[in-house]
Amino acid sequence: MSVLEGILLGVLQGIAEFLPISSSGHLAIAQELFNLEDVPLLFDVFLHLATLGAVVLFFRKRIWSLLQVMGRWICRRSLPEDKADLQTIVALLLGTLVTGFFGILLSDVVEDIDEKLICVGFFITAGLLFLGDATEERRRKKRLATDPDFTVGKSGGVKPLQGLGIGLAQGFGVLPGISRSGSTIAGALLCGVDREQAGEFSFLLSIPAILGAFVLQLEDLDEIGSAVGIAPVVAGCISAFIAGIFALSVLMKIVRKGKLEWFAVYLIPLGILGLIFL
Repeated sequence: MSVLEGILLGVLQGIAEFLPISSSGHLAIAQELFNLEDVPLLFDVFLHLATLGAVVLFFRKRIWSLLQVMGRWICRRSLPEDKADLQTIVALLLGTLVTGFFGILLSDVVEDIDEKLICVGFFITAGLLFLGDATEERRRKKRLATDPDFTVGKSGGVKPLQGLGIGLAQGFGVLPGISRSGSTIAGALLCGVDREQAGEFSFLLSIPAILGAFVLQLEDLDEIGSAVGIAPVVAGCISAFIAGIFALSVLMKIVRKGKLEWFAVYLIPLGILGLIFL
């Protein structure tokens, strides 16, 4: 792999990781087009780690706030206003457990999945995005009918049962073609989480998922140096981090506006073209 190819794959990862269009699916197809089928899965995981850095930077205040709440709970000094955040922390833990189970269960499937099935995953993601947006819009209109002064905003922490549902959605999101961010945001909306928290919770939940995927692939650490090279990995990670910061800020604005169907409109023709030409 050349440094330029590493940069291009990094930019693709940084954009597709946060926009709900399946970064793993796009990377798999790009590697097929670049004749890079022998690149170990660990390379993809390194790019995911770079985008993880973008998540931590973007949500640093929220992450620090949750860590403080957890610290107070451990020291038995919780404040009354910590209740919602404690719920969110429990939801994150439960969602992570469910994701981990599916990640281990589907790990062999991820490595050997056919490009045609990836394109089918694009259709599934598009359907989830349409369904999530429609559900949230219907719920918003119902609230406005009973409360004309209602405005979209945070309505308390994400509940544990909601966390389980979102974790289940993220579990299926490990399959290339099914967007992790798209499935978790849509899953959160379907579980009754409001738009702002749906986006935030989706990316907070990605932190342990990405770290877990990295640990599972550590056995291939020696292989990546010979199969890919250090320079392309470093170049890819840097470009993924920079592109990720940009894509994350764009997506959060789109989620707040309830316009996830924009990405569905992109995924459907992409899936059709992939089924025809791949």
